[in-house]
Amino acid sequence: MSRDTLSNLLGAIRLRGAMFYLVDGSAPWVAEAACSREIIPAILPGVEHMMEFHGVARGTCWAGIVGEEPVRLEAGDMVIFPQGDAHAIGSRPHPHAKGPDMGFYTSPRPPQLPYALRVSERGAIDPVLEPGETDATIVCGFIGCDAKPFNPLLAALPRVLRVPGHGGAGSAWLAGVLEAVVQESSAKRAGGEAVLERMAEMLFVEALRRYVDALPPGETGWLAGLGDAAVGRALALLHERPAEAWTLERLGEAAAVSRSTLHERFVHLIGQPPMQYLAQWRMQLAAHWLRDSNAKVLEVALEVGYENEAAFARAFRRATGESPAAWRRARRSRPGRRGSDGAPTPPERPRRVTA
Repeated sequence: MSRDTLSNLLGAIRLRGAMFYLVDGSAPWVAEAACSREIIPAILPGVEHMMEFHGVARGTCWAGIVGEEPVRLEAGDMVIFPQGDAHAIGSRPHPHAKGPDMGFYTSPRPPQLPYALRVSERGAIDPVLEPGETDATIVCGFIGCDAKPFNPLLAALPRVLRVPGHGGAGSAWLAGVLEAVVQESSAKRAGGEAVLERMAEMLFVEALRRYVDALPPGETGWLAGLGDAAVGRALALLHERPAEAWTLERLGEAAAVSRSTLHERFVHLIGQPPMQYLAQWRMQLAAHWLRDSNAKVLEVALEVGYENEAAFARAFRRATGESPAAWRRARRSRPGRRGSDGAPTPPERPRRVTA
């Protein structure tokens, strides 16, 4: 049985990356970004939630939510805004521009992403026509994912997540990927946008892994649960075998812990009992397969542990407010993820996993 519960979750919430622009700045400079929900249609149409990240390929900068204390970033560092807050980056503490340029997000795209931009002291944005000497180069990208019906990762992440590029496992890798992004962006080779999308996802996953590794004792949340012996085993079992007829007693036995201890630890770390978590996880899997596969509703119901279509449909409506068929129709009509050839990218076919 796979124990990579994080990869399992990231697949089910449809993680999707985009490398949108490179920022070159010579002090003093500042760039302000809008709240992510305002710009989703222009950047990652069809996603429910979007996070922006910035990685420092060269130089230093400051970044923070508008009106709050910023963090200092050096070459190799990254910062992510998981909740999609409006924020600013710049050469000085408390960077503040005249406000985000909303017209930039809806302007005609270049023939191949990412944009190469130079920013000024007041936040003016100009395309880079000729390379020149600047103080800093910032890699800026986006990560989209599902928010509904169930995404425990979002609640587990802070509003600002700083990922240091020096010290600890993976630091050299992180700095190397940021440099590779700059090189790939400059080369403008065939397939470059697809390569950069994958790089954006890789950077985000590495940031998550480093965040988990650095969590202090006593932290709570889904990511902290991964590192707990009892809760981590239980999460792995629920994610790998969602269709199984789990009870708290059976789950405790499989996780090698008493049912009372499992219940107590699970509620403390995850914020809800195991069986409630399982019910919500099943709905997320079902929503994923309904939208992105051609499986019949009954097939999906069986794959997530329901004995008949009617019982599944009632549970799905309680979780989403829509019937399975209505959910599928509404989301199939929206723009979705595309492969390098422009065709929709299907998910893995639902399959039954037994003990």
